[in-house]
Amino acid sequence: MAMKVELRELNRAYRIGDQVIEAVRDVSLSIDAGEFAAIIGHSGSGKSTLLSMIGGLARPTSGTVLIEDVDIWARDDAFRSDFRNARIGFVFQFASLIPTLNAVENVALPRNFGKGGNRAQDEEEAIMLLERVGLGERLFSYPSELSGGQQRRVAIARALINSPALLLADEPTGDLDEETEAEVMELLLSSCRKTHAAFLMVTHNRAIAEGADHVFRLKGGALQ
Repeated sequence: MAMKVELRELNRAYRIGDQVIEAVRDVSLSIDAGEFAAIIGHSGSGKSTLLSMIGGLARPTSGTVLIEDVDIWARDDAFRSDFRNARIGFVFQFASLIPTLNAVENVALPRNFGKGGNRAQDEEEAIMLLERVGLGERLFSYPSELSGGQQRRVAIARALINSPALLLADEPTGDLDEETEAEVMELLLSSCRKTHAAFLMVTHNRAIAEGADHVFRLKGGALQ
């Protein structure tokens, strides 16, 4: 089935005391397989909340998230967890590596949640991914032994270990220098081109957004 992400009138509201905050308001959009889409907007505009709903992490107040024609919020938590692990890759703003695991173990971690895994094969694929992102000499290094840019590369490899159909990235270059930022973006884009995955990224960087197939601007939780 061809990958397609479709949002229909997506809303997310929450209450603080007597005040209702509308974090996302009536967002509808679609992204096809192999496309790179960027979501831009000021802090507090609802970008990360929208990404969390698409990824099955934050439940919408109303609306629909369709991924490969699957209404993910109409299914139970167990299905959504399995689907998210198998079909969606995440690259968060910070690398969020497990400090007690080395690079290979961190990358192979998503395989631990699958069924019928083969540990030796999982580690072999993790090593191949780490070599692909330029960390072939740091396979068994722990996060504390890696630079920020190297940690981000490990996180990218981890996001790709299950060959996701959809890659979600929340400010993946936010704390990187310009040179490392360019390298990380090239890694993400080349990986998605190779697997024909849909790639949706939240970013403050308008220069990066200009290279996207689609740019969605959020203001006050609504598309502009």
